[in-house]
Amino acid sequence: MQENYLFEYAVIRIVPRVEREEFLNIGVILYCRDKQFLQTLFTIDEERLRAFEGYLDMAIVNEHLCAFEKITNGDVAAGEIAKLDIASRFRWLTAVRSTIVQTSKVHPGLCDDPEKTLQRLYAELVLQPEGDG
Repeated sequence: MQENYLFEYAVIRIVPRVEREEFLNIGVILYCRDKQFLQTLFTIDEERLRAFEGYLDMAIVNEHLCAFEKITNGDVAAGEIAKLDIASRFRWLTAVRSTIVQTSKVHPGLCDDPEKTLQRLYAELVLQPEGDG
């Protein structure tokens, strides 16, 4: 019997105009303490983002996502936050913020393989076309 591990995840969103509170899911961040796992998976679909919000500075979006990924990976080039332990980095990345890259509320679950779970959540919450359920 495989052991199940507690994990936490949040959906990564692009919020072009914070005041409108509209967003587009672009990725998932998943943390599993017992497996010392913290990873993000995201896709920047520029065509879809531009259809969603005509005026969107893709350089800024890419800059924010690059920093998000570097912090997730513990890349010291991202600054002091990236030097924290993975639990603290996850908490910092999923904290409520008012910026172009935000995350959903954190959701818990159980899994036997965090990598496979990240892939499944990404497929269900980001790649699945609207209306398919």
